[in-house]
Amino acid sequence: MSEARRDHKARASLSAAPQRKAPRLAAGRARALGLPTRGTTNANRLRRVDHWLLATQVPRLRDCPRPLVVDLGYGSSAVTTLELVDRLGPEVDRLEVVGLEIDPARVAAVEADRDPPRVDFRLGGFELAGLQPVLVRAFNVLRQYDEDSAARAWDTMRASLGAGGVIVEGTCDEWGRRSAWVALDAAGPLTLTLSTRVADIAKPSDLAERLPKALIHHNVPGQPIHEFLRAFDGAWAAAAGLSTFGPRQRWVAAVESLGAQGWPLVGSTRRWRHGEITVRWSAVAP
Repeated sequence: MSEARRDHKARASLSAAPQRKAPRLAAGRARALGLPTRGTTNANRLRRVDHWLLATQVPRLRDCPRPLVVDLGYGSSAVTTLELVDRLGPEVDRLEVVGLEIDPARVAAVEADRDPPRVDFRLGGFELAGLQPVLVRAFNVLRQYDEDSAARAWDTMRASLGAGGVIVEGTCDEWGRRSAWVALDAAGPLTLTLSTRVADIAKPSDLAERLPKALIHHNVPGQPIHEFLRAFDGAWAAAAGLSTFGPRQRWVAAVESLGAQGWPLVGSTRRWRHGEITVRWSAVAP
């Protein structure tokens, strides 16, 4: 295990911590920042990240005075925003979800789906429309940007978070079977999560194509993310004998091996059976 991976941030536990904020524009007055996405989406495309949110972020939402969630860049349909409401709503009283799009036509197209304050849709981008959410889901919105622009988008979103807020930014394939996301708070990135339908991959590094913009160009020899994926592939190969019992058992064994090697894994081991692994950002950061 490299020396660079020995000192990891304790805050990667994703515990809520109030942050001091600079003044920001009132809701609706901020200029929408960003570019329109392709807008493509499918029902259940974001189920993997939503289930992770249910497993890890419900206490954060329950404990805040206003459980406001922003779904940034929901696309040409309201379907994944409405799914987020349906999944979190039963667990969080007074939940508010606001879908933001930078394309006015997309906001107009979902007018019939508005049911404020439970669910609303507004014009907005990385500035989060002047809102101060405790949770932001930003999926498949930064793929078109270069790395520096994506970093500035992170900074803009982080500056608009409510106290103790978290951003979940990532990408997935068209059917939601391969996903990767980063959790960030006001101070910076916390963790990287990989999630997949394990039966659909030949090896864990197949997920490299879904890495967030901050990592995808650093998956080269000598970089921590490359070392992590190489170690994961090695653990996967070593667990090949468990394939008889199914790909999930093989995945769980490979993840256990990574933990034994010293990789700083975060979260409940129950998530492993869902084809999921979360590691501290400081272990894979460029």
